[in-house]
Amino acid sequence: MTVTFVSNYINHHQIPVSNELYAYLGNGYHFVQTEPMEEERVNMGWNNAFSEIPYLLKYYEDSEACQKVIDESDVVIFGGTENEAYIQARLRDRKPVIRYSERLYKEGQWKCISPRGLVKKYHDHTRYSDAPVYLLCSGGYVADDFNIIRAYNGKRFKWGYFPEFIEYSEEERKLRRDKRREHEKLKILWVARLIELKHPEVCIEMGKYLKNKGIDFEIVILGDGELRAKLEADIQKYELTDNVILKGMVSTSEVRDEMNEADIFVFSSNFIEGWGAVMNEAMNAGCAVVAAHSVGSVPFLIKHRENGMVYPFGDNKKLCEIIGELSEDQKWRLSLGENAYETLLNEWNHKTASQRLIKLCEDVNKGEFHFFESGPLSEAKVIHQKKMYKYLTGMDK
Repeated sequence: MTVTFVSNYINHHQIPVSNELYAYLGNGYHFVQTEPMEEERVNMGWNNAFSEIPYLLKYYEDSEACQKVIDESDVVIFGGTENEAYIQARLRDRKPVIRYSERLYKEGQWKCISPRGLVKKYHDHTRYSDAPVYLLCSGGYVADDFNIIRAYNGKRFKWGYFPEFIEYSEEERKLRRDKRREHEKLKILWVARLIELKHPEVCIEMGKYLKNKGIDFEIVILGDGELRAKLEADIQKYELTDNVILKGMVSTSEVRDEMNEADIFVFSSNFIEGWGAVMNEAMNAGCAVVAAHSVGSVPFLIKHRENGMVYPFGDNKKLCEIIGELSEDQKWRLSLGENAYETLLNEWNHKTASQRLIKLCEDVNKGEFHFFESGPLSEAKVIHQKKMYKYLTGMDK
């Protein structure tokens, strides 16, 4: 069997699954990168890190050879680029295509009323409902968006991003728990670019709340961006300089180190956050995750009060109450973190995802498919955005 993954460019979240596919399929697997990497990412060293990948092909360097690979593969996994030309011949010939996508309407489902947009969605998606085209939903709101345009009904699978999962021994996990038990102050971590959609201002709100409660704490912020000056000013304004620490941009390994130290990881992004792979990494580190229901990965990864906590996006009062509740119960915090790790260990990791993806490719190549019972490639059910918080928590906002 030959499988080709087509996307704008390869990244850290695609490599672990791609490596597994290559290990299984050998020269039967390729990743076709359709455009040069953005200068910002090249400057971060991404291009050098990926230069020796044996299965990587670059469409912009040899379009004819790459198009031949795409056309002749048994199955093509397609996403990350809006140019449908790469797969038009396959769609015309009814060859299997597995699309993967984040949300269609990140900025609001009201955008679906655009006549021009609906025409394009019909051309790209809806008209292939009876064709061997399937959808990997990278986030809990994707199925609802595609349901609006009546595309891929009955063929929508749960999917996501799969950064490398690090498996720890029982002894390593025990040592990490013991280290957290020894913390003299509550350690909270927040990781993202300092931009509006990520809502770093929640760190200030948590700091004010915890300080007023007399709780000894430390909030570490990793990342940089346009809101840094505002955060620095607010830290000074509310006298949080001893508690809220801006560390700026750090390496991937340093992020993981900070996660292994943190008691609580807070994820506050709005609905534009299609997935948020930092969630996987925090759960891998055994953090007690507190996340806004708006984050795309939350409906798939978090079971409220079992392996993490969900708060209604924008309700900073509720967020602070949850933080206060967790600050008083170390045993529960540790339990949430351990259950989060188990969620990734048992299902939501790159090895399980790639094994299931291979099985799906084999099946659709034979004209059949099935859903797994849970986890990656289980059925992505349609849950309306306005009903998601109640669906996840059993509570109204």
